[in-house]
Amino acid sequence: MDLDMAQVRSFVRAAEELHFGRAAGTLAISQQALSKRIARLESLLGTELFHRGGNGIRLTEAGQRFLPPARQTLATADAAVAAAVGKDRPLRVDVWGHLYAPMRTLAQVAGTSGELMLGHGRDLPSVTAALLHGDIDAAFGRVHPPLHAGLAHRLVRLEPVDAVLSADHPLAAEPALRPDQLRGSVLWAPGALDRLDFLHQFAERFGIRDRAASVNLGLAHFLTEVAGDPRRFSLLPADVPLPETPGLRSVPLVDPTPLYAWSLLWRTGNVHPGLNHLTAACAAEAGRSRWLEYDPAHDWLPEPPRAPGSTA
Repeated sequence: MDLDMAQVRSFVRAAEELHFGRAAGTLAISQQALSKRIARLESLLGTELFHRGGNGIRLTEAGQRFLPPARQTLATADAAVAAAVGKDRPLRVDVWGHLYAPMRTLAQVAGTSGELMLGHGRDLPSVTAALLHGDIDAAFGRVHPPLHAGLAHRLVRLEPVDAVLSADHPLAAEPALRPDQLRGSVLWAPGALDRLDFLHQFAERFGIRDRAASVNLGLAHFLTEVAGDPRRFSLLPADVPLPETPGLRSVPLVDPTPLYAWSLLWRTGNVHPGLNHLTAACAAEAGRSRWLEYDPAHDWLPEPPRAPGSTA
């Protein structure tokens, strides 16, 4: 019996999503095409893999038995393709969260991680889709739930966050600020706050009720908007190089210090050798530069930190 890898991939994706429409979307095919692939696979195997009903789909017992070896089969097929293409292909890495300058962290490990080909993803959903489609090998940015079942991530860096505010802000002269001291200020966000998980959780945790959104036209424009109003503030990782913005102050946050979590993200089963080189380089730099230090008595994270090397 010869298995069609497109059919097997469609089955695995549908089993992970338990929704034909979402599974088809991650494969960039129509729902009808995905349903046909799975029907042909079931016909070949002589058994149903899914229970189909008005409340969605679920795996049959045969489907549950078939899923683990099907995943392994796909991983082996992907490894065969990688071997045929050769090991010299650069690792395709994308980033998101551009306002927070993710490239500066990758630049610190690029020299020891092998050849990288860098892209410019828009946000976590678009990067997730690119990973699932096989358009890229890895990605770098802030990971937050829900995360697709076919992806894994490794925590790379926990970066302290500063408040940026106008020099005319009443708190601008303070050497450091507690997050709750900003409750009377306006959190200025570079887009809709419900799409900016870190800023949204910060506002909820520290009772920042006054919030307003701008349009993301780049860091310089965004900081000029912050500096132009003495009521506004925003947050930036402490190591982000600030442009020359008149009337802007950057003040450390303490008691607790918010930490921005940077992670590598990849599709499970990816066997590109450069992925191991990149994760090893990140781990080595994290040790040298103390990137993963976390003290729950003095630091704040939107979610509990995961041990280096863990996945979610």
